[in-house]
Amino acid sequence: MTYTTHADLGGQPGHGAVVPEAEGELFHEAWEPAALAIVLAMGATGSWNIDMSRAARETLPDYQRLSYYRIWLAALEKLMLERGQVFTDELQAGHMLHPPAPVRRVLQARDVAPALAKGSPTLRDTGPAPRFTVGQRVRTRAQPVPHHTRLPGYVRGKVGTVERLHGSHVFADAHAQGLGEQPEPLYTVVFAGTELWGDEAQPGLQVSVDAWQSYLEAA
Repeated sequence: MTYTTHADLGGQPGHGAVVPEAEGELFHEAWEPAALAIVLAMGATGSWNIDMSRAARETLPDYQRLSYYRIWLAALEKLMLERGQVFTDELQAGHMLHPPAPVRRVLQARDVAPALAKGSPTLRDTGPAPRFTVGQRVRTRAQPVPHHTRLPGYVRGKVGTVERLHGSHVFADAHAQGLGEQPEPLYTVVFAGTELWGDEAQPGLQVSVDAWQSYLEAA
């Protein structure tokens, strides 16, 4: 199976310079706030988890042609179509044509601010013992995987140094596949730019990546 993901664009050449936008410039079109609200409201129903939603966005075939909130909307349509919460004829018509599917929860307006403030913490007090220590040299998993992963492609098979241990966190790869949280130790690993991009890297450049234990082996 070929699993195409667009999560690694930041590590690929050929996409042009990063142009920062003005501070506080959140939206570019009038419909975008409504799109954000709909995505958050549907996420709060518990129909999928955050890693499933990331996987849906990052595997869109037209990802690179879509703007930020069009990516969010396209992924929402994909998730809802898969669960029978919306149908193709409804998307074409722009309104409901079938009875609504039941959901576990409904986000009420009064609960929006508390829910956003609370977030979705991923730190857990279970999981395997850490295998690596701060200052240890580690190598990331080199082979691609046929599922959603948070390991960027540009660091696969590269050697870095453990800078920090964050405790045990929900393992995104398993969570995105509906296999449960499977928490495991999460590390910050620092890579030299030259390790990632050779002589083309800016002198002194370092890149920090948060990596689960499953991604790593001792170097």
